[in-house]
Amino acid sequence: MFNVAKIRKDFPFLQNNSIAYFDNGATSLKPKSVIDEVLYHYNYESVNVNRGVYKLSQIATQKFDETRNTVKDFINAKRKEEVIFTKGTTDSINLLALSYGELLNEGDEIIISQMEHHANFVPWQMLRDKKGIVLKMIPIDENGELIYDEFLKLLTPKTRLLSITWVSNLLGTINNIEQIVKDAHRLGVIVSVDGAQAVPHLKIDVQKLDIDFLSFSAHKMYGPTGVGVLYGKKELLEKMPPVFGGGDMIDKVTLEKTTYNTLPHKFEAGTPNVADVIAFKKSIEYLNNIGIENIANYEQQLLNYAMEKLSRFDDLSIIGISSHKSATISFTIKDVHPQDIGMLLDEKGIAVRTGHHCAQPALAKFNLKATARASFAFYNTKEEIDKFIDGINYIYDIFK
Repeated sequence: MFNVAKIRKDFPFLQNNSIAYFDNGATSLKPKSVIDEVLYHYNYESVNVNRGVYKLSQIATQKFDETRNTVKDFINAKRKEEVIFTKGTTDSINLLALSYGELLNEGDEIIISQMEHHANFVPWQMLRDKKGIVLKMIPIDENGELIYDEFLKLLTPKTRLLSITWVSNLLGTINNIEQIVKDAHRLGVIVSVDGAQAVPHLKIDVQKLDIDFLSFSAHKMYGPTGVGVLYGKKELLEKMPPVFGGGDMIDKVTLEKTTYNTLPHKFEAGTPNVADVIAFKKSIEYLNNIGIENIANYEQQLLNYAMEKLSRFDDLSIIGISSHKSATISFTIKDVHPQDIGMLLDEKGIAVRTGHHCAQPALAKFNLKATARASFAFYNTKEEIDKFIDGINYIYDIFK
């Protein structure tokens, strides 16, 4: 059985705070096993990787490489060299745009969607402005879902890349990646998936889904900040030029020419975030021990419970009501600014996100500039949601 009380004991933050933490879409809390691993590295093995023949360096290098293998297994990649370590999802998408973008030409088309995080908007706009790429956008409907027929119309023989979010950080909408990939691949279109909000909550199998690129972050997976992954099919990564030059990414350097290292090192220039990459393995092991399916089922219960409670409030609008939705609720209250919602909930010990959530094109669909957002994780409880509802009542007592 899913024992949330037992799980909560694994998170030091929850022992030291009475706050109901509902900002998991921004970053997740860290279990003690992850924190301890970071401390252990700095206390006892604080050395560089891939550089030394001495024992401690070899131990750190082995642990670093074990994390790569663990990530490979977690997403069911075919090879560990298909796992590139980055600073986070934003860094991964930028790396892809800078590198794969070099293979594209003026007039080539890239498709994104209206629900993208800015991290999956801006890099492609920058590429458009630099190389004359044509950038197209899939619109969304009033429920916060892709207008799929419009997506199919956007696909042309000139389309080279589709870069799409799996789960919207604003709307909670879960896109049908399997169908999207199939339809894109029929025209030979490469598919890049922003998995930041999906990988911590859904079962991922990049081979089964035939995903070409997948980007995600450790810190949204109960792991450290400053670590991300760009997964890519080997044959695609091998065609792509490196973006950053320096140590580890080289094979041979002369004044006349540099030849590059093999995958994954070609894309990992310089000293990596050793301690946090090593600790990332612990967060994946933690998720595996609980079971992603168990997490998804429990978080769905939390979502249903909160949605039902919030539906009782007049003048409260939920933004994003897809039938296939993650445990994320963006909402507004008539005549109450989202920042006021966030500040008043904070007074009651409830942490939610307010603002545009780096999703201004999606908000524009709803004629909004900001919302409040509650995003749940498997350590949250229905009792905390009750506290959240009490906080909403507190806001109504003041404004209504």
